[in-house]
Amino acid sequence: MDFFEKWHGLSRYQIKVKGLLGSKWSSWFEGMTIETEGSATVITGELPDQSALHGLIVKIRDLGLPLISIKRIQKSMPQTGSFQKDQNNKK
Repeated sequence: MDFFEKWHGLSRYQIKVKGLLGSKWSSWFEGMTIETEGSATVITGELPDQSALHGLIVKIRDLGLPLISIKRIQKSMPQTGSFQKDQNNKK
């Protein structure tokens, strides 16, 4: 298994936008969870890669919702020292 394979996979994102969207929009956002937080909407879910994240951002833009923040809140991480171990094995 190389370094890329260890980091590849689903990432969980939390995207906050200004404005309110109801839960009925979750199908438009491909099953992501939609919750309101004051006058903002928080869209949370797993995305397979950066391309999917960019696609979601385009949908938000198309709705005219101002973007407040994007956070990656969960990602599979390699074991401590795995990167160094892999680099040593390649020598």
